[in-house]
Amino acid sequence: MPNERLRSALLARGMTVQSLADEIQVNAKTVERWITQSKVPYRRHQYAAAAALKVDVTTLWEDDRNVDSTADLTKAEISTVYPHRHMVPPGLWREIFGRSQKSLDVLVYSGLFLSEDPLFHALLKAKVEAGVRVRLLLGDPDCAAVRQRGEDEGHRIMDGKIRNALLLYRPLIKSHPEIALRLHDSTLYNSIYRSDDEMLVNPHVYGIGAYMAPVLHLRRLPGGLFDTYAHSIEHTWENARPVTDADFTGA
Repeated sequence: MPNERLRSALLARGMTVQSLADEIQVNAKTVERWITQSKVPYRRHQYAAAAALKVDVTTLWEDDRNVDSTADLTKAEISTVYPHRHMVPPGLWREIFGRSQKSLDVLVYSGLFLSEDPLFHALLKAKVEAGVRVRLLLGDPDCAAVRQRGEDEGHRIMDGKIRNALLLYRPLIKSHPEIALRLHDSTLYNSIYRSDDEMLVNPHVYGIGAYMAPVLHLRRLPGGLFDTYAHSIEHTWENARPVTDADFTGA
């Protein structure tokens, strides 16, 4: 029997077999078999398809394996794991941010590699001009957490990296004040880069720089790992302070 629920969900979202396959990174023929032959996908593909179609997974498949599936939900959210940040394809950062339609968030200490990228600056301008909410969170260069992070990495230049990032962002913020920039003094356990329901998470590892630490590419499913990290962004934003002219000049 064909899976008419899956077919109907596709039609309701205005998606095709090919567009769903592209979204969840499987072959279109595989999706076609899910519909015409009622093949039951792997759980990670069930959750990914349900997220893309904005429906509950049990709406699409009656699968006993979906019972007690918290661990599987978390696994389904993880699209890719890169062992080191420097192994993330260079264009992926801009590609993910380029897909944002509602919100774009960056939570880091310095995130210097982004502040040095003129294409990232141009992307931020285009996004706020299109009505996307853009929020940048950098570490307060004068706070204890920043000094400690530098020492943990084996150097004492973290505050200098942040001041450099601020200097690079200054023309952007002056020309586009809709780009919200705040400074936080939190102990940051992860650098987080969010674009709507997609996220790159760079865990901080004691003794090494963030560029050597892993990166998780997440796609949101309700109530899962993504939401845990998203909450961290909101909590840090609420407790951060707006950047001032003195911060830009280092006065």
